[in-house]
Amino acid sequence: MAPIAASRSYKYGSMKPLTPVAPATRVTLGISFFVMFVAIWAAATLGGFVSKTFLADPITMVKSGYTLLTEMGFAKDIGMTVGRVLGGFLIATVLALPLGVMMGAYKPIEAFFEPFVSFARYLPASAFIPLLILWAGIGEAQKLAVIFIGSFFQLVLMIAVAVGNTRRDLVEAAYTLGASDSSLVRRVLIPGAAPEIAEILRMVLGWAWTYVIVAELIGASSGIGHMITDSQSLLATDQIIFGIIVIGLIGLVSDMLFKLANRKLFPWAALGK
Repeated sequence: MAPIAASRSYKYGSMKPLTPVAPATRVTLGISFFVMFVAIWAAATLGGFVSKTFLADPITMVKSGYTLLTEMGFAKDIGMTVGRVLGGFLIATVLALPLGVMMGAYKPIEAFFEPFVSFARYLPASAFIPLLILWAGIGEAQKLAVIFIGSFFQLVLMIAVAVGNTRRDLVEAAYTLGASDSSLVRRVLIPGAAPEIAEILRMVLGWAWTYVIVAELIGASSGIGHMITDSQSLLATDQIIFGIIVIGLIGLVSDMLFKLANRKLFPWAALGK
């Protein structure tokens, strides 16, 4: 009983492995790193240690960002990029969920699809851009296809693993209570894997942002990636940095919203964290 008592004596903020951190402390530590990062950046650029040709200072970056948003229509570019990410990701999710669940639940289906899915998920989505431009042009279909290719195969395999890792005692208990194969999938496998599937969706959504920016760097007339490409030709590092920061902020907000939704939908999954 001694180890159990010791584990209960842990307090928030103690520097011990796997010991939880108080919510307020977590927020403070996270903000502190950003403050330290910006301070080092400002010292390096404003202090003259790094040429502003290669790295703009934070003040110039903020001013350029304001100009982009108020005078150059960058808000529309942001909206285009967000729409592309959500569109391609939703298409991949809608198709990957049923296939991943079936692969995780039924081993013959997994044996049929898994080799190809494992092969395809290692193919970089950016390598398909030349082909996709030939097939779909440089319009929205090409951007959505890049995001789909980059997300779909990852989702399928990760969802299949999550479903396949369902506890065997739950499966046996369901069969003992008279559950059929279809009800086992609907009432045990899917609910049991749902919290992990939600986390998988959260992670892959972050990857989708990488794919859309790569797609917009080539043959795009709008979007954050298009703005970054135009800024590169002008050596406008302030605009490039602002575009990168906008991507990070949107990703951070979406990640926090995903975590909040997961806690609301699956409160029992967060009890052990």
